[in-house]
Amino acid sequence: MTVEMSQTPKPRVPLGLRGRLLGTMAVAAAWSVGFVGAAPAAVAEDVQSKQWYLEPMHTEEMWKTATGEGVKIAVIDTGVNSSTASLKGQVLKGFDATDVEGEATDDYDGHGTTMAELIAGTGQGGGLQGLAPGAKIIPLRVADSDWKTKRSVNPLDTADAIRAAADSDAKIISMSFGNEFMLDEEAEAVKYAQSKGKLFFAAVGNEAEKGSKPAYPAAYPEVVGVAATDRQGKVSEYSQHGDVVDIAAPGDDLPRWCDEKFERYCQGDGGTSAATAITSASAALIWSAHPDWTANQVLNVLFDTAGRGDWEKGTLSNYLGHGIIRPAVNILKGKGTPGAPDISPLTKEKTSGSTASPAASASASSQPEKKDKAQDASMAGSSTEKNDGSQLGLILGGVAVVLVLGGGAFALIRKRRTA
Repeated sequence: MTVEMSQTPKPRVPLGLRGRLLGTMAVAAAWSVGFVGAAPAAVAEDVQSKQWYLEPMHTEEMWKTATGEGVKIAVIDTGVNSSTASLKGQVLKGFDATDVEGEATDDYDGHGTTMAELIAGTGQGGGLQGLAPGAKIIPLRVADSDWKTKRSVNPLDTADAIRAAADSDAKIISMSFGNEFMLDEEAEAVKYAQSKGKLFFAAVGNEAEKGSKPAYPAAYPEVVGVAATDRQGKVSEYSQHGDVVDIAAPGDDLPRWCDEKFERYCQGDGGTSAATAITSASAALIWSAHPDWTANQVLNVLFDTAGRGDWEKGTLSNYLGHGIIRPAVNILKGKGTPGAPDISPLTKEKTSGSTASPAASASASSQPEKKDKAQDASMAGSSTEKNDGSQLGLILGGVAVVLVLGGGAFALIRKRRTA
């Protein structure tokens, strides 16, 4: 993974025997990137009042310009229940990659439906309000770790789902799942999705206290790895860190469907799963406002407008990547450089399947000049940006931005990744 102008992509683990044996044999032990510390009690009051990020992200103002209309998002997860009040009319025909009885709209856990609602829910019936309610969801069902231990499941379900998403009308792929094992077939599917012009977001994982091993697909060079933050814009203590992190979004203290019965919402940490869904929705908002842009240009603007506090532009945090998502900075203020339509902001390589209109290409400008010297610094500080409606990330009322390491230490190692 790279800074905006670095020529070094995310580290690649060699493919081959390790990927094939471990990936097939250890799928039962694979962890799903899911919710963290969810409370058992149901949320009694309106769940939308618990979606604390909606107001500071200026959603009502953004929706006057962009709602995600015209953008389809492939949600690779436990399935998506299309019958919830918030998702009626929002879910298109999908694909079940599990080889288990059921359809893509049969959510066996509730996780995938929550992700879909966070992205494109209408909020009807008191359900979750999606950040991009004009977008549509294409569900692709894969098996989580529990299903892999109890059922005979397609061992290449995630690879098959990614390929199906690549062949679909979706512009964005959102995958709040992960595995610490790299698979040849999955890596090839990811490359295929990039060749089809898709923008792929995946959760970096919730196992920071266990060493933050790279999670796949987030760790593949062509995938945007998403970390989680809390209400104050601090990186969540559970959110995994390292070279896999490209950007961050809200993940703490969010409502979710309690289980596959869809009778109630529970309150808890949505984790990097929720952060991935919210980031995918942010991309949909920007893409709907600029329908002629390519995936590369949408991602460039997401990176360019991310909240970074006072750290130097062009640096990349191992905890927040380019910073915290701020789609309103582009949609309401017109800021953000789209860059070249056919150059990936992740790998800095030319991509196929990326075409833009002449107008979009003409608006692209060169990125800031890369600096040669790597920087390492431990610091805590506040945003230096003015309180003009474009505050850092999700900070309310000018609250100081303090980035945290695991264990509550109020500091963040920030370095430019040049190796």
